Amino acid sequence: MFKIYTKTGDKGGTSLIGGVRVPKNHIRIESYGTVDELNSYIGMVGDMAQNAQIDGWLREIQDRLFTVGSVLATSPEKDVKMKLPDLHDRDVTWLEERIDEMNEHLPEMRSFILPGGNLASSTCHVARCVCRRAERICVAMQEEHEFIPAIVIQYLNRLSDFLFVLCRYLSHINNATEIPWRARL
Repeated sequence: MFKIYTKTGDKGGTSLIGGVRVPKNHIRIESYGTVDELNSYIGMVGDMAQNAQIDGWLREIQDRLFTVGSVLATSPEKDVKMKLPDLHDRDVTWLEERIDEMNEHLPEMRSFILPGGNLASSTCHVARCVCRRAERICVAMQEEHEFIPAIVIQYLNRLSDFLFVLCRYLSHINNATEIPWRARL
């Protein structure tokens, strides 16, 4: 029987793909942990949306996020013998196509929009924020000279755009009112 616990992390360390041991607060662990959190929120959005098309889109994104996680969890210092999935330019293009598809049905934005409107849209706003955090952590990795493929940052950037438009689209298809932000002067 496969056991989920290994006891190898009981002292605060873990292994990257490739076997390199790092502390559990290492920026690489933080990056793929945040991507995992994002993936969980996206699952919640799919459950709440109750829309077959959106559910299909989100399952595709969840699959790509597992790819992102595997890239982030891999030690750049070791030659990994196992075959890992890759992100491709077409994955970014796919997000752009879905953004354009949703935007065709949305009114023009004339102000910032407050998160809210319905539970699916609000949860999608949380996912968008977690996605932006994942992107910031990946940029910090880059600045700390940790290897990260440029496509990972590009994908997360575009995914946050997708999630913002999806928030609006979820409000639209659920006849929820978007709440414009009105600055107090």
